[in-house]
Amino acid sequence: MKKTMKDFLREEDGMGTVEVILIIVVLIGLVIIFKTQLTQIVNDIFEKIASQSSSI
Repeated sequence: MKKTMKDFLREEDGMGTVEVILIIVVLIGLVIIFKTQLTQIVNDIFEKIASQSSSI
């Protein structure tokens, strides 16, 4: 019985790692798909920061 519980707990740890890796892969895929839109948003934000920083 103890061996079965230990095996179950070890398997759960592995699943946690797989889940994290899958989440990272999905996020990287989204960044690749929306790269141009994200770049434009970041550029717009930096332009606003630069223009508003001169008024301080």
